Amino acid sequence: MPGRRISHPLFARVFERASVAMDRAGGARHRHRLVAGLHGVVVEVGAGNGRNFAHYPATVTRVLAVEPEPRLRAAARVAAAAAPVPVTVADGLAEALPVADGVADALVVSLVLCSVADQAAVLREAHRVTRSGGQLRFFEHVRSRSPGLRRVQRVVDATCWPLLCGGCHTGRDTLAAIGTAGFTVTELDRFRFPDAAVPGPAAPHVLGAALRP
Repeated sequence: MPGRRISHPLFARVFERASVAMDRAGGARHRHRLVAGLHGVVVEVGAGNGRNFAHYPATVTRVLAVEPEPRLRAAARVAAAAAPVPVTVADGLAEALPVADGVADALVVSLVLCSVADQAAVLREAHRVTRSGGQLRFFEHVRSRSPGLRRVQRVVDATCWPLLCGGCHTGRDTLAAIGTAGFTVTELDRFRFPDAAVPGPAAPHVLGAALRP
């Protein structure tokens, strides 16, 4: 893992524009719910271009935001300068976070666990850096509960989707992986986003919180 670098310059450019459009279409409300009520030290993994930063409440004393993609990391540093709480943006991999054990009162992942190379390793790292009694907050698109849409997800994940979307996979069973990593889900909202008449393969989302016992 050391020395590995992640660079998706074309996807990063597309994502910067798409994230703004997503927030206007309702994503900002979900980001706000994601971090509402947090306090103390927060580690945000895969911060992207920093769209969550504006939503952190004043009860958060410090955010360490880790982002491996250079273009997105630069954009996140710009967003950090305008954030309502102190935010430090660092280079690093989700599978090997540059954070000591038990530092975080909460760890935040937002549209990240779909694209990491080793989801189980990332969640083990999340467990390591979160203190006992701390929270994992998550906002992710996940495997559909509809058999028909699951078949679509399997097809696109095996063909074009990861290539076009920076390694993203639409059909991961992220909730099961969170439990396997040692977290206990305490809050969960399932919804489609965007809520179109015909859902796309990445439409099924979950937003919630899990406790590190």
